[in-house]
Amino acid sequence: MGTISLRIDDALLDEVTSQAKALHLSRTEYLRRAIAEMNDNVARDLRRHRLQEASRKVRAESMLVNREFADIEEAPDA
Repeated sequence: MGTISLRIDDALLDEVTSQAKALHLSRTEYLRRAIAEMNDNVARDLRRHRLQEASRKVRAESMLVNREFADIEEAPDA
């Protein structure tokens, strides 16, 4: 397991200490969970962004296909 040395201002450290105590956690465990949650949030946001980009890329092609289907459905000899 690796080690991180972290410098934070006193007000934030006091808040971390208070919140950790309220949850009956050590500060280390509290910070470990906070980092893990942040990593999960970032990964989720990156996935969402990739899906949105993929959706934008296929949107024009999807509209073209929909238009072609509509033309076929409206054709008198279909």
